[in-house]
Amino acid sequence: MFSWADRKLIKFLAVGALNTLVGATLMFLLYNAAHCPYWFSSSANYIVGSLLAYVLNKRFTFGNTSRGWRPAVRFIAVIAVCYFAAYGAAKPLTEWLLSGFSASFRGNAALALGMIVFTALNYFGQRYFAFREDERHEP
Repeated sequence: MFSWADRKLIKFLAVGALNTLVGATLMFLLYNAAHCPYWFSSSANYIVGSLLAYVLNKRFTFGNTSRGWRPAVRFIAVIAVCYFAAYGAAKPLTEWLLSGFSASFRGNAALALGMIVFTALNYFGQRYFAFREDERHEP
């Protein structure tokens, strides 16, 4: 019914749902309840979510069994690029589009938009760069 590529996407989304539950809860609590700054709150989300994603996606989603530092370094690079691309665009875009709304609403909207952009970019980065198929069966 599903191709192998579809199964990878479904597994990635399942891991992402867990990451979202854990990371978004932390992020929105820090931002709204603890009144932490936007960048601190979103960074905390992605640090915690990224650790969880690395552990689960490496083996469970993409079947990468290689050992060593290369997949971890590539994963960190993917996360950094996705984070700066998503949040570099989300915050100014929501500030511009939602200029008539409260700062709190704009901040929450920017956090949510950033999560969507981040997830889309992250799937392709992990699948085709961090956990490449040519390294799945290294000793």
